[in-house]
Amino acid sequence: MPNAAPGPPPDRAHPPVRDPESPRRVTLLELFFDLVYVVALALVSRGLVHHIGWEGALQSLIVLMAVWWTWAITTLVTDMYDPERPEIKLLITAVMFGVLLMTTAIPEAFDRRGLVFAGTYVAIHLGRGLFLIPAVRHHRQTQKRAARIFIWFAVSTVPWLVGAFAHDDAREALWAVALGIDYLGFRLAYPVPGLGAVPDAQRNVTAEHLSERYQQFFIIALGDAILTIGTMFSVNHSEVENIGAFTVAFGTTLLLWRIYVHKSGQLLPEAIARSRQPNRFLLTAPYTHLLMVAGVVTTAAGFDLVLHEPTGRTPPAWAAVILGGPALFLTGRACFEYEVFSRVSLSRPGGLLALLTIAPGVLFVAPVWAALGAMLVLAGVAVADHRRSRGRPPEDPAPPH
Repeated sequence: MPNAAPGPPPDRAHPPVRDPESPRRVTLLELFFDLVYVVALALVSRGLVHHIGWEGALQSLIVLMAVWWTWAITTLVTDMYDPERPEIKLLITAVMFGVLLMTTAIPEAFDRRGLVFAGTYVAIHLGRGLFLIPAVRHHRQTQKRAARIFIWFAVSTVPWLVGAFAHDDAREALWAVALGIDYLGFRLAYPVPGLGAVPDAQRNVTAEHLSERYQQFFIIALGDAILTIGTMFSVNHSEVENIGAFTVAFGTTLLLWRIYVHKSGQLLPEAIARSRQPNRFLLTAPYTHLLMVAGVVTTAAGFDLVLHEPTGRTPPAWAAVILGGPALFLTGRACFEYEVFSRVSLSRPGGLLALLTIAPGVLFVAPVWAALGAMLVLAGVAVADHRRSRGRPPEDPAPPH
């Protein structure tokens, strides 16, 4: 009896979507992919230092939001698709190449390399859609989801590319509009006439994978702070001044980590898993973590300033960076806590109020003392967190809304 004709290989018979029953641990390729962002975040914080002021802050924010969105969307791709499949590995590698090229343009993104920055950003998002739509053609609902996302990024392509040929304020405005389209599309589930929005059933997330990815990126952001501490140690001042500034910067970094992990960072996987609406975290996590990452990047820029010149008076722009970084972090951390527990500890707004209170005074002291003030505020928040939870059983995540 003749043998039956062999069927197509399993990888080709099924689209590269995740098996709901398969483990979703983070892969080594995803960790390798994250390395690009160590460089990207470092360049963003250096750019803030070199162009300190309102315009420099706006430009740094635009660049950070663009870089962050390439990571956030790629993370969702690896949550929805199987990262062990060869085609998804190829996609991640291609995005990594694009992000690295985009990163090289960060220092002159608002100058002569604007087209490289914007063009690469557009190519990453449009290229991903052009790759996925045919790859999942046998899975109609997944293909429609990919098509919706592709259409929204196609719309934002116009202000991205037009802005690349514009100058100064016009480029900033057009790129801000483009980012608004990209972020709003995600928040609205990418509605498209004739297709509607992405159904809730296709927006479910995996607690183990997604929470690990966001935790890992936050550690990468702290890596930027550590990199700044290690590379900006000044030799132009006395050893006491150098070590004092070094100690304050390291202590602040340690406190940022401590406040992040207590307790929302530890309980995020459980909170997502227990929720009847896990996509609630999908909708909010990119924005809350962007705020916290922006806070860490700004804090790293403050380290750069303090380690370079710990003495003398603190200029207002320096004070805004040194105190603004921790303030941004605490704002994002409060939103993150609300995600997990549906409440905000008083230490978060208390810390923000304390930073605002000391702001006028730091203008009359050396930058290292301004940084010390910010560190003491963060220490107060960490102590309040510890006292609230000491001797009590672990707090459960909030029930789903």
